[in-house]
Amino acid sequence: RTLTFTDNGIGLSRQEAIDNLGTIAKSGTKDFMSKLSGDQKSDAQLIGQFGVGFYSGFIVADRIVVESRRAGLPTSQGVRWTSTGAGDFEVDDIERPQRGTSVTLHLREDAEEYLNAWKLKSVIGKYSDHISLPILMEKEEWKEGENDQPGDMVKTGEWEPVNKASALWTRPKKDITDEQYAEFYKTISHDYADPLTWSHNRVEGSTEYTQLLFIPSKAPMDLFNRDKTAGVKLYVKRVFIMDDAEALMPSYLRFVKGVIDSADLPLNVSRELLQESRDVKAIREGSTKRVLSMLEDLAKKQKAAVENAAAKIDVGSGESVPAPEPTEPIDGVTDVADKKEAAPAAETAAEFAADADAGKYATFYAEFGAVLKEGLGEDMANSGRIAKLLRFASTNSDAVAVSFADYKARMKEGQEAIYYITADTLAAAKNSPQLELFRKKGIEVLLMTDRVDEWALNYLHDFDGTPLQSVAKGAVDLGGLQDEAEKKAAEDAAESFKPVLERLKAALKDKAEDVRVTTRLVDSPACLVVKDGGMSTQLARMLRQAGQPAPDLKPVLEVNAEHPLVRKLEGETGHFDDLANILFDQALLAEGGLPADPAAYVRRVNALLV
Repeated sequence: RTLTFTDNGIGLSRQEAIDNLGTIAKSGTKDFMSKLSGDQKSDAQLIGQFGVGFYSGFIVADRIVVESRRAGLPTSQGVRWTSTGAGDFEVDDIERPQRGTSVTLHLREDAEEYLNAWKLKSVIGKYSDHISLPILMEKEEWKEGENDQPGDMVKTGEWEPVNKASALWTRPKKDITDEQYAEFYKTISHDYADPLTWSHNRVEGSTEYTQLLFIPSKAPMDLFNRDKTAGVKLYVKRVFIMDDAEALMPSYLRFVKGVIDSADLPLNVSRELLQESRDVKAIREGSTKRVLSMLEDLAKKQKAAVENAAAKIDVGSGESVPAPEPTEPIDGVTDVADKKEAAPAAETAAEFAADADAGKYATFYAEFGAVLKEGLGEDMANSGRIAKLLRFASTNSDAVAVSFADYKARMKEGQEAIYYITADTLAAAKNSPQLELFRKKGIEVLLMTDRVDEWALNYLHDFDGTPLQSVAKGAVDLGGLQDEAEKKAAEDAAESFKPVLERLKAALKDKAEDVRVTTRLVDSPACLVVKDGGMSTQLARMLRQAGQPAPDLKPVLEVNAEHPLVRKLEGETGHFDDLANILFDQALLAEGGLPADPAAYVRRVNALLV
């Protein structure tokens, strides 16, 4: 059971075999590199430097035989080096016609799988597919057996390359076509679709590395599995090291695919070293900023194309106008969008934008927006950039396309906060009772429906100096948008309604922390809110569904003193407690929750119906 590796390099002399193979951690490559200088050293592309790689052969072999002859020496001065890995070795002089070296592994019984050609090709393809030299294996073909004997794979005597012997990311960008980039992406990601965009850069400085990063067009099934293998492959001088290099990319960017090739990291880099290395931290920071720059570029193109389309398309003319030319690549970001020859005049600006290059950011956000929001809590250094990339629906538009900057530009005069609401669904958010006063006054509210929204916004308190305010937390305060007459009317209503509020508090003492009159309601009788800075009932439900501990919240019940149902409570005696509980449960249902005792709720409603 032998496996032999042969090269036609410069080979080893007898003394070099003793010095380099007979001493652990003695690296001939490292010594050779130390004698080079300037361009010779940078162009050498040598990878071994520890003197331990050779000894990894003893993991699968119980004996290793090395035969070699140094170039320039006579054929009679070949050398055979033999060791069982027990601490000693033998050296013999041999006749060797060809220069170079052959290493023969006498495999252990439990390592016979490495005699299989497909297994060898798999290992070579994973770890050495991109080294600069070709690796050849003898070609095998299937031969049918004779006389009812089973067939077998037989060697043909021909040699075939089993690695690509090239690394796309090492070539100049100008020499690589869009099709080659897309094909490489599909190879490393096992995706069938083209990427949305990519960035190919060589970074020089205190830490030198090359990055080729792709943003996919479709989210994988396991996107929300934070323990899944990351999508960035780490190479050191073209040699594959690991494909779950989470230390090179933050978790909230786990959708990014690509390669990072560093010349500064050691080949025996471990996960522990990745966590501690200053070079790795520099690579992580640089790669994170590069991905955010790609996303910012897509977002800018989307905004520019929408504005351009709105300005150029004449819907009533019946004519076509030229589509905007794609923007030149920025900061190494290469765009793969096809050019559109013309945009039909009958299309709206939004439709045109969807067809043009601009639609890419909308595509990205629909697939990965929820994951991007995790960065608000995980990457404080870049939280400002991340916030600018977020998009939401609003009371002005169901499309998830409103940025914080868009919202600020439309804020009413005197408005002091960015208002938002979180809910399980868009319908629940749009129809929430908490929005009634805001609709009445024409104040836009952002509608947030991702499960991660409330958690993420705990880390974002303002945007460019404007505070964020949940309309479902704390007492409603519109500042200068609420006139003094309204405030006075609310205070008077609260005072006159005080006896009913006390009775409601007593009836709902196990459900509600407090009961108070509110001005935020117009058409609904009641709604639930939580204290300013408290956990919402929606987030508590989400935590419980995920099997996480969550506090038993007692929300505040706010009632509309002008609503007929609430007014009815003033003179109610026999069914007051039932009405109070129905009022609370209906408010809970309106925000997407469920009564703690649905059967009791049904009984109370039925009792009032008969």
